[in-house]
Formats: sequence, structure tokens, C-alpha cells
Amino acid sequence: MRPAPETRTVDDLADFGVVNLDKPAGPSAHQVAGWVRDVLGVDRAAHSGTLDPKVTGCLPTLTGDATRMAQVFLEGAKEYVAVLELHGTAPTDLDRVVDEFEGEVYQKPPRKSAVKRKLRTREVYDLDVLDRTERQVLLRVRCESGTYIRKLCHDIGLALGTGGHMGHLRRTATDPFDDRDLHTLHDLVDGVAFADGRDTPDGEPDESLLRDVLRPGEEALTGLPSLTIADSAAREVANGAPVYAPGVLASGEVGDGAPAAGDLLACYTPNGSAVCLGTLVGDPDADAGEVVELERVLV
Repeated sequence: MRPAPETRTVDDLADFGVVNLDKPAGPSAHQVAGWVRDVLGVDRAAHSGTLDPKVTGCLPTLTGDATRMAQVFLEGAKEYVAVLELHGTAPTDLDRVVDEFEGEVYQKPPRKSAVKRKLRTREVYDLDVLDRTERQVLLRVRCESGTYIRKLCHDIGLALGTGGHMGHLRRTATDPFDDRDLHTLHDLVDGVAFADGRDTPDGEPDESLLRDVLRPGEEALTGLPSLTIADSAAREVANGAPVYAPGVLASGEVGDGAPAAGDLLACYTPNGSAVCLGTLVGDPDADAGEVVELERVLV
């Protein structure tokens, strides 16, 4: 089992970590994840959801064994700030029309997409007009994962009667991360160099910057319901066994509350180390029976 998150070495963090990365314009999300992998010297890294090369902003990137839990980013919401470029003067009822796009919207993925092009629905939780000029509208969009902001801008333009397209786009949040503590690739490179003592003034290793940038992988699970299981149960999980009721110590101790039946949840050892992701299929307070069906083993 892993040490407690707060006691891990920087090598431990690289083996099960997450970087809340500020993606620059230019490279693809896949390229950025590859650079993180190479800088840290780990065998793999995975990003939190595709951003087009021109798009900037919040791209949490998992490292090492933490890549096994990339699915958690499919559960959370995304937030963007987008510039809607209108093809004519904004009408006086702009706010009313924009408000109509809150809620469930129908979208077909674009031709250049990794998913099958068929009509589907996505939820727009919040859609606000932050600023406007005669032919530009600054929008804040909080939405379900998998929502195409370019398509949303196109559809709003049609509804306004002017036509429109998406200009600049920046992702400001990918639950549970947001843009209040983003780090650049330069921060990561500097952190590794300082930790090695290569770029410090006195040649002595300084891990503080790297520890600020590279965080325990458990931080990607914040917000998921949780169970705390015994170390003996965690060893069984590591060998592929589900979680049984006698191994459950508590629910809701880590993360964001007690789970309900069918929920995706995270299981932790008493020291706060993540063990697995799974689906709740039984009563955690029962004396016997299966409680968690495994989705991903993290140890």
C-alpha cells in the first residue's frame, strides 16, 4: 500500500500524481500529456479531456498509476469562457435568447471528433453573458462533460438571427480543479530542476516548487463519495477481490459524503491513500456481502 499522501516522496508523487496544468495554445492535449510524462520520467500520463490545440486553460494531467482513474473526469462538470463572434450586430434580446440555451441541448459531434457522429443531449448548467460589444459576446459556460462549445456558439448565433462562431476559448474548470491554482509546463520543468539541485543558487535540492505543482493523485477524487476500508481489505482489492462489508470501516470520511446505491465511489485506506474506484452495490453497514464492485484498482 502507498504511504499517506502528505508523507510521500517526490518519486511517490510522480508515480501517483496530478498536475493542474494551464495548457498553452498550440500543442494538442495529447502532446502536453506526453511532455508531462517525459519531464517527470514516468511511464505514462493522461489528460482530463481533450482540448483543441488553440484552446487554453485547465487541463489536469494524471501521472503514473493515477492514469487508471482518468474516468473520474467524465463524471464532473466543465467550465469555459468563450468569445462568441457574431456575423451581425447583436440584437436587443440577446440575453433572453442566450438564457434559452440553459438546460438540455441537442448536439451532434463535429466531423473532426473522436466519437460517433450521432445526435445526443448534453446539459448546460449555467450560461452567462459576461460582456459584449456590437459583434462580440463574452460567455461563461458551465456544462456537462462532452459538451461542444463551438457547436453551442454556432447554435446561439443561429438563434440570434445573425449567425456566429466561436472565437477564443479557455477552460476555467474541470471538476474538481479550477483556474485558481493552475501551473504551467515551465513551472513543472523548474520544479524538477530545483528538486534535483540543478538550478538552485547553492546547488542544494529544493523540492518545494515541485511539491506545489505535482500533487497527490487523490486530489483528483475530491468530490466523489467514499468508503474507508481496512488495510487487510485493501490487500485483497489489490489482488482483484471486491470490497466486502466486513472490510468497510466508514463511509464519507474522505471525499464528499456518503455514497448511494449505484454511485461511482473511491475507496481509501485509513491513512487517506486511494485503493480503488468502484460502484456501490451493497450496504456498507451490513455484516456480510459484497459492497463495492470494482471499476479500477489503483494499487
